[in-house]
Amino acid sequence: MIKKSILSIVVIACSLLIISCGDGGKFEIEKGKVGHLTPKTTIKELDKIFENDSIVKNLSEGALGDNYFQDDDEYLVFEKGGKHILTIIPKEQLDSVSTIKSIEIHDSRYQTETGININSSFSEINTNNNINRIEATLKSATLFIDDLNATIAIDKEELGMKSFTAQKVTLEQIPDLAKMKSFIIWFN
Repeated sequence: MIKKSILSIVVIACSLLIISCGDGGKFEIEKGKVGHLTPKTTIKELDKIFENDSIVKNLSEGALGDNYFQDDDEYLVFEKGGKHILTIIPKEQLDSVSTIKSIEIHDSRYQTETGININSSFSEINTNNNINRIEATLKSATLFIDDLNATIAIDKEELGMKSFTAQKVTLEQIPDLAKMKSFIIWFN
């Protein structure tokens, strides 16, 4: 009887230890989810979700403002140590009940089930995801990954191309070791 009680206590203690050591999905990326953020998360919920972090709000001036170059509000999330981890863009500007339009990942702890994160190389991205299309801009190539509803930008310098050229980019042109410039999850 005592052995069963001790065994039960040990099992419960180990379970609690495992649960408390896990991140609870805090850094998980999947379609429609980045950590604890989902398409239903509102901007006013960010303070509670990131209560142990700091949020810097770069708010636009809306339709009446003079700053024509800032289209979107930005919510930059920093850890207590000052590390920039996420940039969140709302669907509606200057609206605390707006949901999220996009999240740019800046921290390598945020990763997909297959291990793709901001430090992944092109070969890791290509092996673990279906790249639906590539669009070339003047300075980068943007990979569209529909199964994550994500875009990944790779600088043209990583491709061995000159910036400010409108040259088309194909999958075969991208070197396996090319690193991503940005990793954005879209909630639309």
